[in-house]
Amino acid sequence: MIDKTVPDVAAAVAGIADGATVMIGGFGRAGQPVELIDALIAHGAGDLTVVNNNAGNGDTGLAALLAAGQVRKMICSFPRQSDSWVFDGLYRDGKVELELVPQGNLAERIRAAGAGIGGFFTPTGFGTQLAAGKETRRIDGRDYVLEYPIHADVALVSARAADRWGNLVYRETARNFGPIMAAAATTTVVQVDEIVPLGSLDPEAVVTPGLYVDRVVAVGERAWLRDGAFVGGVDIEGRALAPEEEA
Repeated sequence: MIDKTVPDVAAAVAGIADGATVMIGGFGRAGQPVELIDALIAHGAGDLTVVNNNAGNGDTGLAALLAAGQVRKMICSFPRQSDSWVFDGLYRDGKVELELVPQGNLAERIRAAGAGIGGFFTPTGFGTQLAAGKETRRIDGRDYVLEYPIHADVALVSARAADRWGNLVYRETARNFGPIMAAAATTTVVQVDEIVPLGSLDPEAVVTPGLYVDRVVAVGERAWLRDGAFVGGVDIEGRALAPEEEA
């Protein structure tokens, strides 16, 4: 019987080794697998290379992983925003490396890893410092730079629901990088609000097939959701958001 569920977040992240490359889903806070990140902090693996769109927000989630000193290198698109003070301080002190990748290139490099593509040419970044030392080519009169896929040892992903086979559905924009990261990692670990019986997920709504998922853990519905619908939360300054203010 196929059953990819695990009892708790500690079991979900067990075996992640020092020096691993870890993809972490999320676009800012949207879709960030906070409970799995907290479990990874407790697990203690260090010298990590982390792939994420951002470099942490505030003091929780990815920012907390950085603050714990467990990250050697960040590969991301947006390392600095108004609340990225943890990464900013570490980077200025030379305590973390940065590989800056334009967002479209980041998504395509991750997708290429999952699709088995050896590399691709893109115009994004050509003629800038981001293309330094990389192969370039002119195609049909336009200049391109060669980019290679990003593979990971582990992907940590957040989804709305799963069945025990690991089939995933997401909630709106919380989907973001989850599907491509799940396909690009050797081991994919997913936290979900709930695990539902087999057959209860509409096959047309399944975004990530269980083929790409290795472990699933239920963490319960978020405080700002009720039955999957947004019921209010807080912004980065802690101010209340009403349901109609949802982005």
